[in-house]
Parts: sequence; structure tokens; C-alpha cells
Amino acid sequence: MNMMEAIKSRRSIRKYKPDPVSDKDLETVLDAACWAPSWANTQCWRFVAVKEPETRGRISEALAPGNPAADAVRNAPVVIVACAQLGRSGFKRGEAMTSKGDWFMFDVALAMQNLTLAAHELGLGTVHVGLFDAKKVEEILQVPEGVVVVELTPLGYPDEQPQGPGRKDFSEIVFREKYGQP
Repeated sequence: MNMMEAIKSRRSIRKYKPDPVSDKDLETVLDAACWAPSWANTQCWRFVAVKEPETRGRISEALAPGNPAADAVRNAPVVIVACAQLGRSGFKRGEAMTSKGDWFMFDVALAMQNLTLAAHELGLGTVHVGLFDAKKVEEILQVPEGVVVVELTPLGYPDEQPQGPGRKDFSEIVFREKYGQP
């Protein structure tokens, strides 16, 4: 599959088969994440791969009520918990270098996009999960101080084939030279 095909055909998967994900495939998607670009190559991301059903169940309880990804977190063979070291990305000599402050969200997002595309190429499904109590997940996984949980993604073989959402017209999103200029 070529890159544009992968980008356009990847879908958010919330239903998974119980089939285990091989250690080799898990390592492949995590390796893809680690090759993402990051601010000054700080590589502030850290990942926790959770296979234990009891732990996945506890993590699923940290999702906001009604979050449609709760069953996916509970039932997928693996949940990847993306974390970030604070105060590294976007900093120079301990000082934030941009008006955005800590750049960790950007770096983790790039890594997770690599991970989800690599998973898709292997026939695995993922869904980006952000609506959850990060502090609760940090406690469950014993995440150290100075590191935060950013995102969760279940990982497994899809048990559904959702249709892709429509996209806004290119002219609504892309401008030339100045904002709003077609």
C-alpha cells in the first residue's frame, strides 16, 4: 500500500477480534512511532504497551462516561498508552522557546500518526482516544512525575469496516499567501 492510500483508507476502529497481536507486529508499530520527527530530536514520547486484560479493564474505566472507545480499550488485545516527558520538547536551556510552551503534544501526535499508519499497513486497527482521566491512567500504570499520559490507542485486528467520513472542500482548508485567500 502506498502512503497516500494508507492515509486515505485508515479508519478509526472500535471493535476488535480477540486474535492476539504478535510481538513482532507490536514492535513494528512502536518502532514506526519512535521514528517520528520531534522538536530538536528530543523524542520526548514514551509508550506503555498493555496486554493484561485486568489492566486494560481498569484503563477503560478511566474513559469519560459514554466514550464510544471504552469497549475497544477493554477488549482490544493491546492498548498503547502514549506518554510524554515534560519540559523537553520546545525548550532550550530550560526555557520554552515558543508561545505554545511545551511542544510535547505535537511530538506525541506525530509519533502516534506514524504508529496508526504502520498498524494499518499490517492489517491492524487503531483509534485515537483522548477523552479520559489521564491522572487515573497515570496512577494505574505508575507513570513517574514529570511524565504525562497523552493518548490511548487500542491495537488489534478490526472486527468492523467503518465507512470513511467526508472531507471538507479543499478550498475551505487551504489558502494561498494569506489566510482566507483562495
